[in-house]
Amino acid sequence: MKHSGFNFLVLIGLLFGAAALPASAAEVRVAVAANFAAPMERIATLFKKESGHTLKVSLGATGKLSAQIRKGEAFDVFLSADEEMPKRLMQEGLAVGGSRFVYATGRLVLWSMQPDLVDESGAILNKGSFTKLAIANPRFSPYGIAAQETLTKLIMWNAMQRKLDKGDDVIETLRLAQTERADLAFIALSQVMREGKVREGSWWLVPSTLHKPIRQSAVLLSGAQDQAAANAFLFFLKSEKARAVMREFGYELP
Repeated sequence: MKHSGFNFLVLIGLLFGAAALPASAAEVRVAVAANFAAPMERIATLFKKESGHTLKVSLGATGKLSAQIRKGEAFDVFLSADEEMPKRLMQEGLAVGGSRFVYATGRLVLWSMQPDLVDESGAILNKGSFTKLAIANPRFSPYGIAAQETLTKLIMWNAMQRKLDKGDDVIETLRLAQTERADLAFIALSQVMREGKVREGSWWLVPSTLHKPIRQSAVLLSGAQDQAAANAFLFFLKSEKARAVMREFGYELP
């Protein structure tokens, strides 16, 4: 009888636990620009706790993710690292008109695994005392475009060609620097910042005047399987809980 009573209490607990979750808990498929990987992990956990919905996250370069969406890849929401790609998808009928908004503005940093290599003014670029500089491929990544714009404004783009090593996205670009295949890398601040601090290596925060703003936009995709759940996530992305996470990773907010 003791075992029966215990089993009954467990059953009651499970029933109450299930009742606490939304009846229509769903999975939202989100295509996410690579720079936003770390904050997205935290935001996904908070969103599930609040809504009951889970997020299925696919990371990649903005250009490659938009190409996948055009080919019919099953996503509900697109978190781009720029404004241009979501706008094009709306023009092509692949994203819902009026659903796009800027969720964060990213910052570009020049970073090295070596603690004393990069100074706070980025003078290492002028010295040329390095072998390889990694950037994300500008064909696919807005952060790669920002790196190219920065080097162009500094009148270094042409001279730097022999030293460039291009990653498909900022995750691969960071890996090149972490393994020291590249001495330096232009990456997203969010990749090396935790709780408002860069905790390893040396770095230079690139002045925003050296490149166009990296205005990262979210959009609801036309093929969303559960628009209510997808819209709930987009609404949550604007919440103070999500914005607090973004601040910790160095993003500027609209």
